[in-house]
Amino acid sequence: MITIENFILITILSPLIVCVLTPFISKNIILRDCLGPIGGVISSWGAFNIISSALNNQNTTLEIVKITEGVSIGFEITPLGAIFGLVASFLWIFAAIYSVGDMRGNKEKNQTRFYSFYAMAVHAALCIAYSGDLLTLFIFYEVLTFSTYPLVAHKQNEKAQKAGRLYLSILVGSSVILLLPGIIWVWVATGSLEISQNGVLDGKIDEAYAPLLLVMFVFGIGKAALIPIHTWLPAAMVAPTPVSALLHAVAVVKAGVFTMLIVLTNVFGIDFLAKTGASEWLIWLASFTLLATSIIAIYKDDIKARLAYSTISQLSYITLGGALATSMATQGAALHIITHATGKITLFFVAGALYVGSKITKVSELNGYGKGNPLIFLAFFIGSLSIIGIPPMAGSWSKFFLMLGAAESGYVVVIGVFCISTMLNAFYLLEIPARAFFLKNEREINFKIPKLILIPTLITSFITILLFFFIEPFQNLTFMIVSKI
Repeated sequence: MITIENFILITILSPLIVCVLTPFISKNIILRDCLGPIGGVISSWGAFNIISSALNNQNTTLEIVKITEGVSIGFEITPLGAIFGLVASFLWIFAAIYSVGDMRGNKEKNQTRFYSFYAMAVHAALCIAYSGDLLTLFIFYEVLTFSTYPLVAHKQNEKAQKAGRLYLSILVGSSVILLLPGIIWVWVATGSLEISQNGVLDGKIDEAYAPLLLVMFVFGIGKAALIPIHTWLPAAMVAPTPVSALLHAVAVVKAGVFTMLIVLTNVFGIDFLAKTGASEWLIWLASFTLLATSIIAIYKDDIKARLAYSTISQLSYITLGGALATSMATQGAALHIITHATGKITLFFVAGALYVGSKITKVSELNGYGKGNPLIFLAFFIGSLSIIGIPPMAGSWSKFFLMLGAAESGYVVVIGVFCISTMLNAFYLLEIPARAFFLKNEREINFKIPKLILIPTLITSFITILLFFFIEPFQNLTFMIVSKI
């Protein structure tokens, strides 16, 4: 019988093995291209068993290295980590298949290097998901940054290199200058870096300093992309589309908001935040980011740029949910990690399909393209409805809980922010399928999408519907998060 500790190892080591093996079998292209999907299946199998363990309330820890009392490198199963781990491992299957179609369709160079670092990034994301303490989380947070840099700069032209430098400077700079000192402050105050389900700071630090410590964590977690440290995300869209999907759905930004929720719920604790009011400023910053980036998205004609600003806005939903410091809002924020991931990966898959099929990058160029390829735009329509929050799409659940959380906290203005944002989401997302299906194109349309791109896109769009009807296990996990706080 395989123990839960072994399932943790299976889940996190599968992508690492893919990363190491890929360069050695680079001459066997078919085998090399199959490694990613196979690794995703094995990793997902482990993640599903971890989810089962979490639902059964089994608190499993796996200590790798003990440095001193309260400081170690190790892994632990938590409800929130189980959710993020399944998202990263399961979506890796479809991202890996899609990557093969995209790399071949665009005749990209250095494909072996691409697949290897792609797997390393997934490995880092999974290690973040199952981190048992702040030190482990920080180490793999940095590994994720450095492993995705070669992906962002993959094309190796001047624009890609500039984007890569911005990517590294913001993410590494913010984490080293702010996040690491914040973690050290927690260690000095509590004598431990362990992540408690009840928060660790109540009674350990002067309440007057709580907002300052939270500032260090919030702006140190650059991957959460709050204004004004969001600029790396639109710049990184110069990368190939599978990288955009990795950044926005599978690993990078999800690692950012996951870390944000861990800090808000497990380091500070929602009771401590509610008592001190330490997160009140964050509510307004997240609300501003949410609305401002939605408005910016409307004016972006480049498809990937529009989706990038959409992602920044949707990430703020998660941060805002944690900052509201209520059980309902926290549940909604955790659920939004899943629902946004499935919806947004579908939208980026479609953006990549359009580029491979006809080199289209602009929204204004889509007129009439839906008639020749209705399935791909139907997938975009489904993903958009989920991001907007319309039933029967998965995103409606997380937004429902976030609305309830805002009402529970007494922030009526935040309910208005959610409503306005929803209308803006509909405006900038539904324009794309509307142009494709209802406007005419005077030019002849010749548009063919490879099956390795089309099939994963259709599957992820179907998952957004499926999740609406089978959300209960994830809802139970989110309830476990708040019931232990």
